[in-house]
Amino acid sequence: MSDENNVIGQVHEQDMIRVTDVTKNYSLGSGEVEVLHGINMSVKKGEFVSIMGQSGSGKTTLMNLIGMLDSPTDGSISINGTEITGRSQKELVQMRRKTAGFIFQQFHLIPSLTAYENVALPLVFAGEKDEGAVAKAMEKVGLHHRMHHRPSEMSGGEQQRVAIARAVVMQPQILLADEPTGALDAVTGAKIMSLLKSLAGEMTVIMVTHNRELADHSDRIIELQDGYVKISI
Repeated sequence: MSDENNVIGQVHEQDMIRVTDVTKNYSLGSGEVEVLHGINMSVKKGEFVSIMGQSGSGKTTLMNLIGMLDSPTDGSISINGTEITGRSQKELVQMRRKTAGFIFQQFHLIPSLTAYENVALPLVFAGEKDEGAVAKAMEKVGLHHRMHHRPSEMSGGEQQRVAIARAVVMQPQILLADEPTGALDAVTGAKIMSLLKSLAGEMTVIMVTHNRELADHSDRIIELQDGYVKISI
């Protein structure tokens, strides 16, 4: 498996993400468990990549490391040429705010807020003014006409579109999606996949999924097995 990892880790000058010899351990009562084992991979700017694997394969852990929600035990990760490993939590928060947008299986919208107010939250937390960013993000996901509706007044697909608008309102370089269609029916899920494909190129899209049919929508698939890169196609 290490030979396959080395091939996947070949460097390209336009890499947006570069993961080099990354391991991740978690401490349990009985000792440490190594979840990722010397991962090497790279993702080009504007590429749409799916990370596949069964439950426990390490795919969500890898996404969290790329998204600066966690730090590797060993190895290094760079985003657009900037090393993120070894940064303080304060630095990681600032970098994450400017670099990464997140989409989850559950929409995590605040019920008492309108779609506009939910999408505006990243701007509020960053201390930035709207200046049309929310309307632009809502237009991008086809919901400009629903800005003043609350989540309870929207379908599941519309709520996920609001969540995507919130993820892209800061114009991130990377969009990270963890099972983004898991709570949706097949038809609605297909529409969300089309939306994600339309965003790729404008930003780098990383999607975590266990569904091969969904992964086939992406430019490339990286499959994990037991914390190793099994294959990249």
